[in-house]
Amino acid sequence: MNIVFMGTPDFAAVSLNALLQSDDVVVGVVTQPDRPKGRGQVLTPSPVKLLAQREKIPLLQPLKMKDPEFLAMLAGWKPDFIAVTAFGRILPPAILSLPPRGCLNVHGSLLPKYRGAGPIQWAIINGERETGITTMLMDEGMDTGAMLLQEAIPITDDDTAGTLSLRLGELGGRLLVETIARFKAGTLVPRPQDSSQATMAPLLKKEDGAIDWTLSAAALANRVRGLAPWPGASTAVPGGDRWRIWRARALPDSATKPPGTVVAVTSEAIHVATGEGVLALLEVQSANSRRMAVAQYMAGHPIAVGLQLGEPALS
Repeated sequence: MNIVFMGTPDFAAVSLNALLQSDDVVVGVVTQPDRPKGRGQVLTPSPVKLLAQREKIPLLQPLKMKDPEFLAMLAGWKPDFIAVTAFGRILPPAILSLPPRGCLNVHGSLLPKYRGAGPIQWAIINGERETGITTMLMDEGMDTGAMLLQEAIPITDDDTAGTLSLRLGELGGRLLVETIARFKAGTLVPRPQDSSQATMAPLLKKEDGAIDWTLSAAALANRVRGLAPWPGASTAVPGGDRWRIWRARALPDSATKPPGTVVAVTSEAIHVATGEGVLALLEVQSANSRRMAVAQYMAGHPIAVGLQLGEPALS
């Protein structure tokens, strides 16, 4: 089979690598244009682009998915399948109808739950105990196509979006190869999704990282994990500083102070009152500094009980 692969981040590069180890031929790769990255805003290629270049696979980076020149070059590759993993763009009908075997998608959730661009993050934020990978035939909807294969994995108490993405990426690569093999063998029967059970997982924005201390400690602990490594959970600190919170734990203690108030300081944690319970901050990163354990941070930055954290509107 001739396969065109579309994807962008590390999560997608794992699927591409799995295809490269299979019996089929990746005739071309499509990824997003290079984006500015870091403080210097240097144009940086995607992980999928780097892998395609290393393997000397023809590569396209269209600015517009309906660009006639791009569509002509895509058609020239004569793909039997188009495999899509975390590409980050909506495919127009002209692409969906191009390959005779269809467009296959690797999605990081147990569909129909968590349709959208942020399924891994939102599963953790919402306190789910398991998630998984679904492969499906793509249609014009947002992750609404008929399902092909699905496999679940547990979400551990220590999982962040970053660690869970690594495990799901490996699973996604394996299921993609298995899906194509079974599709060719005629042993797969597409299953329609039950849209009445669908939930959404919208793309996270930078401002989603601001902590609302009126939420419960349990919800905030999940949010810290689900927002790591990006956009990161953060809170304003008096004096103009800002902490990015990398690790936190919900405590069974009752909150007797207003949300956002530092109620205790130990050798290992800063305890902060929330809307329900207390959140222990274990690892933080001050503005223009590196991330560090709270014990290390407090060695140079004494924290007083009673300090009020949070955005002015949330304090």
